[in-house]
Amino acid sequence: MPENPNENIEYDENNLRTIYLAGGCFWGIEAYMSRLLGIAETVVGYGNGETTNPSYEEVCNLDTGHAETVKIKYDPNIISLTKILEEFFKIIDPTSLNRQGGDIGTQYRTGIYYSDSEDLVTITKAIENEQKKHKSTVVTEVEPIETFFEAENYHQKYLEKNPRGYCHIDLSLLPEDILEIEDSSTELIDDYDFYDCNYKNFTPEEKEAKLKELKPIEFNVTQKNATEPPFTGEYNDFNEEGLYVDVVSGEPLFTSLDKFDSECGWPSFTKPIASKNIIESEDNSHGMTRTELKSSVAKSHLGHVFDDGPKKQGGQRYCINSAALRFIPVSKLEKEGYVEYIDVFKNKK
Repeated sequence: MPENPNENIEYDENNLRTIYLAGGCFWGIEAYMSRLLGIAETVVGYGNGETTNPSYEEVCNLDTGHAETVKIKYDPNIISLTKILEEFFKIIDPTSLNRQGGDIGTQYRTGIYYSDSEDLVTITKAIENEQKKHKSTVVTEVEPIETFFEAENYHQKYLEKNPRGYCHIDLSLLPEDILEIEDSSTELIDDYDFYDCNYKNFTPEEKEAKLKELKPIEFNVTQKNATEPPFTGEYNDFNEEGLYVDVVSGEPLFTSLDKFDSECGWPSFTKPIASKNIIESEDNSHGMTRTELKSSVAKSHLGHVFDDGPKKQGGQRYCINSAALRFIPVSKLEKEGYVEYIDVFKNKK
């Protein structure tokens, strides 16, 4: 079974949203969805039927109206509903009525069931996009969740307990680019290298405390060399004037004056605010040779630099994860302790 990147992440329940997906036998759907980074919890059960607390035998043998369904709680700061649905459609046949793989019956119908009506716009768009890929009609149900009853305990995480068990889902389709957790020598907080954490008297103790405050996506990007999904970062389509600092240490890294729209899906800059604030090193992961960027103080992974930027500004593109940055508008520089950078903006107006 593929590893689950969510196992060591402590998700904040207050940040989670919920969606329900039906796609044939719920064992495989659960195993696949639980391995998308940002999925905090998965529970299999019986959804939108006419009976109360049905058993597996009843759902299989009687006309209960229930569909084998997976309840999914996810962190929208890490994975969007759009991305979840894209992955869902990769592993089901949405044009097959009451059948997936070798399983036949109304309980194996496909469906997207929502608890928040605001999700309907996203779901409808996903259905429309999926329909463009098929000549036959997409028959995946889209309905509000009316009832959901958890399945028996032996069904929960079934393929974890029975890795050779039946599964109609191809787990090899799991994406590598949702958040690519690369190998790192820094596995636990106690092992982090706090050397040279001297910005604004940034101590090792302060760093350790700050790491515990980070959102999961911020932690994975800065500490585990992950890459946030393109076009999802807070600062990708963002044009306010101000300073971008390391989300961990607060070290100044880039300014809005050097930011440009590269259409690559991540915030892009022509240069850092000071070359000494950035560490460059060769990165040979994923079969490529790239130049990785880290902050000089906290050693946070930031992104990579490429030679396809605007030629008039030096030709470089500093491609940075939004999750590695914290933005400080010009109006708050003095209050935040960056008064010395106010002149940077005054001098370039």
